[in-house]
Amino acid sequence: MSTRTATSAPRRRPAATASSRRIADRRRREARMRRRRGLAILAAAGLALCAVLMLRPAFHHAVKEISLPLRHEDIIRQQARDKGLDPALIAGVIYAESHFIDGRTSSAGAEGLMQLTPATAHYIAQKSGGTAFRTSDLGTPQVNISYGAFYLRYLMRRYGNDVPLVLAAYNAGEGNVDKWIASARAKGKDLDIDAIPFGETRSYVTKVLDARKQYRSTYRHELGL
Repeated sequence: MSTRTATSAPRRRPAATASSRRIADRRRREARMRRRRGLAILAAAGLALCAVLMLRPAFHHAVKEISLPLRHEDIIRQQARDKGLDPALIAGVIYAESHFIDGRTSSAGAEGLMQLTPATAHYIAQKSGGTAFRTSDLGTPQVNISYGAFYLRYLMRRYGNDVPLVLAAYNAGEGNVDKWIASARAKGKDLDIDAIPFGETRSYVTKVLDARKQYRSTYRHELGL
């Protein structure tokens, strides 16, 4: 009788079922999809960041143009240089008068960027030798800014370069300013902004002075400062 013992057969893992293979395949596909979505999100974020960096200067410029517009700076520089004026002051007057909107006409008949009345413009034309001037020319930026700068220079000389008085006269007229100055001097005082009787003129002077300060700091290069 044989004493040899039978060796046991090696154990085998049970064969994967079709269902478990489908589950594993689905998990692999889901993992691949998650990786792809993650990469797509990173790529989109990168593109968005690049777009923001590229458009940021244009965005800031657009915001600046809305809040503190500037147009025709070449004419402003030229007129300031020719007439010995601060270009930021000319820009501040245009900002207060028309907000740099071409072709604007006020209810009082003042026209253009610097809101000159036809009577004032014809007076300037006579003084400056503009014999061919017509009222419609005030719609031309070159003519309008040139005449407005001429009037500012005239007022500067008349009021001893006292900018608040110049601006008050530009807004309310020389006759009113002369009366206010005489009234203040009769009391032994100088006419300052707070003593201007017209609230509109007080606000106008302050608005132009504030705008001049902003144009100096914001548009130094464009205004040649």
